[in-house]
Amino acid sequence: MATVYRETTAPGELGDVVRCRWEDAGEAPKRIVPDGCVDLVECGGEVFVAGPDTTAWTWETPPGAKARGVRFAPGRASDVLGLGADELRDQRVPLGDMWGGEGELLAERVLSGAASLTDVVRERRTDRADREIAALIARLDSGVPRVSAALERFTTGERQLRRRFTLAVGYGPATYLRVSRFQRAIGLAETAPDLASLAFSAGYADQAHLSRDCREFSGVKASEFFRARK
Repeated sequence: MATVYRETTAPGELGDVVRCRWEDAGEAPKRIVPDGCVDLVECGGEVFVAGPDTTAWTWETPPGAKARGVRFAPGRASDVLGLGADELRDQRVPLGDMWGGEGELLAERVLSGAASLTDVVRERRTDRADREIAALIARLDSGVPRVSAALERFTTGERQLRRRFTLAVGYGPATYLRVSRFQRAIGLAETAPDLASLAFSAGYADQAHLSRDCREFSGVKASEFFRARK
């Protein structure tokens, strides 16, 4: 079965909130692994929010259907959704369940073609960006070896920063750092000659470290998971 997946950039005015828009017309089952993001998804006659994952889940587009999504930048979903990302962790929540009657009406507009997912984001977004959390996310994404290194030089207390981070991202900085490193490994997998080299390039202590995270985040052995990405 064919897998037809593509990503496009968000409109310029949403570039700070939305990482990308995506479409999937393939019917082959796909293993979705944690990426630190929240998605707003339209598929199979439903509009729902896919919260930040801590483990893999299997996605299969219904026959003849097309899935569309908006992927929020890490830490920015609450600007649009109006609730903490930690309330959505490892969940799939229909728009009507989250926003009540307003959510049901928005879902109907999207499904009828009267509005797009991007329109929903544009209508609902607020300007509540937490600059310190954005800076902390950037530091964690830069490849720091430990959370403590990323937390240096912030004037706000560590406990408050960790609480705000969990509210914005869906889980704490330590989990996000592991997810970010695993995503870095996925991005490097195509050109890495072997798992040991991949682990080193992605910032892992060793191959065993990569293997443990891969098993937890993908549910399969690293050799199997990364072979599929060659």
